[in-house]
Amino acid sequence: MRPDYDWLYARTRAGRERGPGGARALLDRLGHPDAVFGAVRVVGTNGKGSTCAMLEAGLLAAGVRVGRFTSPHLQRYEERVRVGGEELDPARTAAFIEWAKVHVPDAAFFDLTLALACQVFAQDGVEIAVMEAGVGGASDAMAALTDVRAVALTNVALDHVATLGPTLADIARDKAGAARPGVPFLTTATGEALGVVREVSGEVGAPLLTPDTHPELFALPHPPRLPGPHQHANAALAAVTLRTLGHPEGVEAALNATFPARLERFEIGGKTVWVDGAHNPHAALALAASLPGGADVLLFGGLARKDTAATLEPLLGLAPSRVFTSPGDPAAPPEELRAHYGGAAVPNVAEALALALAQTPPGGTLLVAGSLYLAGAVRGLLDSGRAGG
Repeated sequence: MRPDYDWLYARTRAGRERGPGGARALLDRLGHPDAVFGAVRVVGTNGKGSTCAMLEAGLLAAGVRVGRFTSPHLQRYEERVRVGGEELDPARTAAFIEWAKVHVPDAAFFDLTLALACQVFAQDGVEIAVMEAGVGGASDAMAALTDVRAVALTNVALDHVATLGPTLADIARDKAGAARPGVPFLTTATGEALGVVREVSGEVGAPLLTPDTHPELFALPHPPRLPGPHQHANAALAAVTLRTLGHPEGVEAALNATFPARLERFEIGGKTVWVDGAHNPHAALALAASLPGGADVLLFGGLARKDTAATLEPLLGLAPSRVFTSPGDPAAPPEELRAHYGGAAVPNVAEALALALAQTPPGGTLLVAGSLYLAGAVRGLLDSGRAGG
C-alpha cells in the first residue's frame, strides 16, 4: 500500500503551539520508544545534515547500530529515517500514517515524523540515533527526547527570525537551550553566539567543548570528502562528537562521508552542474566561498518565507546569467526576481533547468541553489535523464 503522503504533508504546524509538548504526547502514546536508544541532538543554522551524515558514517564504521533522522528530504520522504545506513521501508510509513489517522489525526507533521522515527529506532534495536533538529533547540520538538548523550551545535546565523529571533543572541539562546545537565555540549559556533552558548551551558551545567577548550578533540587528520571550506567545521564537530561518545575509530569514515545536494557535482552533456541546498544568507556565503571560479549560469529558486534578497546577494556575482524558478509553494515569485535582478523567469523547474542548461556554454558551469526543495527536484531530473539542454 502506498503511504498517504498527502494526508501527512497536510499536517502543518500552522496555528499550532511550537515546542516539545506535541512530540512528547505522541511518544507517550507509542509507549516511550525514545527511552530505548541514546540520541545525539544536532542543532544549528546550517551544516546539520552534513554533520549528521558524517556522524552516521562514523558510528557505522565503529560497529554501532545507528539510526539517523534528518529533514527535509530531497526526493523521498523515507530519506528522513534511516537505520544501519538504509532508508525506511515505505510500507512502515504507510502503516504509521493509517494508525495516526485514527489515533492522532490532529498531530503536526514534524511531530509525527519524529514519532515514526523513534518507533522505528526502538523496534530495530538502534543503539545511538543521530537526530537533526527542526527549528531551534529549546523550542524544537527534539527537546522531547529522553536519553540525550550529546548535543552538537554547528553554528548560529540569522534564519527563522520570525520564530526564534529577532536578534542573533535570541536565536543563539534558543539553540543553546538544547543543553542538558551533565550532557556534553559540543560546538564550532563563534563570536556573539559562542558567548551566549557559554552562558547557557554554564547555567544548565552542561560541559562545553569548543575548538579553543579542546583543540585535540576537534583536530582532523585530513580534510573531509564533502567539498567546501565550511565542511571543515562540520567535520570537526562530527569528530569531537565521535570521540566524546567513545568512538574515535569512526573519525576516518566520517571524513569520507557523502551527502547529496551539498555542492554535489553532475556532468551533463559536457557541462558541469553544481547542486547545493543553500537556502539562507549564511549558507549562500559559504557556497560562494566554495566556488571561487564562479559559474556561467545561476538557477535559483527560494521559498517566500526566506530572506531572498540577502540569500541572493553573495550568489549574484558568481554567474552573469540567471534563471529564476519556483521550488515550492509559496515561492519567492520568479517574475519579481527577474524584474529586479535580470535574467529569465520560468516557474516550472524542469523547463527552468532546460533553459539554464541551454544557456550554459559547452564545458561551462551551471550552479543550482536557493532551496533544498529545488535541489531535490533538480537531482530527480538529472538522475532520470530528463534534464534538457
